[in-house]
Amino acid sequence: MGIINLTPDSFYDGGKLSSEKEIIQQAKKMLEEGATFLDLGGYSSRPGAKFVSEADELNRVLPVVKLLIKEFPTVNLSIDTFRSPIAKKCLENGACMINDISAGLLDPNMLEVIANYQVPLVMMHMRGNPETMMLNTNYKDLTNEVLYFFSERISKARSLGINDIIVDPGFGFSKKLDQNFELFNDLELFSSLKTPVLVGISRKSMIQKKINTSAKESLNGTTALHAIALQKGVSILRVHDVKEAFETISLLQNLKFH
Repeated sequence: MGIINLTPDSFYDGGKLSSEKEIIQQAKKMLEEGATFLDLGGYSSRPGAKFVSEADELNRVLPVVKLLIKEFPTVNLSIDTFRSPIAKKCLENGACMINDISAGLLDPNMLEVIANYQVPLVMMHMRGNPETMMLNTNYKDLTNEVLYFFSERISKARSLGINDIIVDPGFGFSKKLDQNFELFNDLELFSSLKTPVLVGISRKSMIQKKINTSAKESLNGTTALHAIALQKGVSILRVHDVKEAFETISLLQNLKFH
């Protein structure tokens, strides 16, 4: 899953894509390098991110959905949003997946929209919202609490008729540095949920801080963790660097793990 940020303030590539030509070039590059999905986001969810109005988010994302569907008619577009009106508008215009950082908790209508359109839903674990999530990092048993969170949200989604669910443990969301690695160590336990698992760790601070580097210089660390995540049963990598992730997947498909 290739990340296309349409925000001015995302932690790694905010503001880089400011014209239709740049967006098309980036999408074309990612698709040629092996991306199965492109994930479009108009609301930065980095810790402490500023509030974005619904109108601003829609104005950032919807024109790009229309642009990419026109340019690449068979493209699989995922929309990174927790707002049901944004999801609905984008699905009406050709998007085929919703990636919700709140697992449907920040908008009570989100699950209903997903059920109506019968598209896959990525549910991520987070407490609070992007502005408050790092105030909610107290856990007694992190992995089991995250697994319980998903079991409840999956049950709710299934009760509404949502069939295609993907879970994302939410690295960097409501989790301190060492908590991220604690959860990463337990990734294979997520197979108990019987859903595909998506991991979004590309160039994140959990990598930067451990090896004392910057987002710009953290591709090597990202690739190392991607390889381990795949060994632990992860199905989807959400990445800034599609070529390197695709190469990692291709190599590991030739190996057997026990």
